Amino acid sequence: MIDYTNKQKGNCGLGIAIGYFCTNGYIVSVPLNDTQDYDLIVDKYQKISKIQVKYTSCKTKYDVYQVALKSCGGTKGATYKTVKDTEIDYLFIATDNLDTYLIPKNEISNKSTLNLCNKYLKYKIN
Repeated sequence: MIDYTNKQKGNCGLGIAIGYFCTNGYIVSVPLNDTQDYDLIVDKYQKISKIQVKYTSCKTKYDVYQVALKSCGGTKGATYKTVKDTEIDYLFIATDNLDTYLIPKNEISNKSTLNLCNKYLKYKIN
């Protein structure tokens, strides 16, 4: 992948997530703003789920993809929210090599980062 900005990477992740859910028979709804914890609402068989989308090209020194689970902002870059603090149902992760994961929030115990190691292979969806 070319050297995208973080905003462009986020847009790529969102596009990949929308493509995945649409091609797997979900009805996909996109919020009108970004003040909520989730990036998408998906509906299949009358079951609605809130999805937060993350994109990563970051790898650890062991060549394992790593995803930031915290949101930072403001002038000092302070952490204001982690995935564990949100009201989402699933975390959808896309990597720069187009691997995708759909991880239930209750399976995430970390607050800062998540390494996509063998523990999460059962959630890999492509």
